[in-house]
Amino acid sequence: MGAYHRPEDLDRVLRLLAARAVAPLAGGTDLFPADAARNAWGEPALDTPEGADLLDLSGLSVLRRIEDTGDRVEIGALVTWTDALDAPLPPWFDAVRQAAREVGGMQIQNRGTLAGNLCNASPAADGVPPLLALDARVRLASVRGGRELPLDRFILGNRRTARAPDELVTHIVLPKPPAAARSVFLKLGARRYLVISIAMVAVTFVLDDEGRIALLRLAVGACSPAAVRLCELEERLLGLTPEAAAAAVGPADLAMLTPIDDIRASGAYRRHAALVLLRRALGGERLQVAA
Repeated sequence: MGAYHRPEDLDRVLRLLAARAVAPLAGGTDLFPADAARNAWGEPALDTPEGADLLDLSGLSVLRRIEDTGDRVEIGALVTWTDALDAPLPPWFDAVRQAAREVGGMQIQNRGTLAGNLCNASPAADGVPPLLALDARVRLASVRGGRELPLDRFILGNRRTARAPDELVTHIVLPKPPAAARSVFLKLGARRYLVISIAMVAVTFVLDDEGRIALLRLAVGACSPAAVRLCELEERLLGLTPEAAAAAVGPADLAMLTPIDDIRASGAYRRHAALVLLRRALGGERLQVAA
């Protein structure tokens, strides 16, 4: 790394991003371990230009807020997983809270940020499926101006995002679903906590007065280079009860997934696990509570 910067205003941050090669640092829970591991093997720093300055964002207190703007909720880029757990948000936010409890241990949850999890763009990033299922958007800023991208257009693949070198992610924007909406996140790993995902699913749903699905969003993670929404399946399951929806999901509905074989699981196991998790999320007790 080169020089160290810790500005306390956003304009200064954006000017630094425009002027030189810098590595933005929020919680540091991805950057520091990856950089240390690569340094140990004599390799360049991960995803940062060699010799880049370190841009510490911790002075931007304005970005450590969760704000309700009426029709949406805006999560600042420095909001940690613990902040998300403690936020007084409605039950439709539950999937994010459930994911927050499984992101590393308490120390990681206290330091790591939701926005950093997205920028790291790991296929196994726990925050991506629940945010996808909430139609999240990512807001970026630079000296050239600002823009917002749907989350599935921000994360382009394994460790790849649409963020330009001179841009900073400032907020995750969640359009509010109907008040009756609920959400669920399920994760499979080799153990219960402190583990990288083998497969994950997230579901956001609304049930009508007859207990049938009136709104549905489904996302699967750790089974493709980036988590994916199952839009065709969402449409097909509308109007069914949760139990009928769970029974209706089959292997063909997950044909677009491209899981890999690695030390944690085979691709075939990941695909089967995603199907089981999806059926459990659709037919489980959490959906029945809202009926």
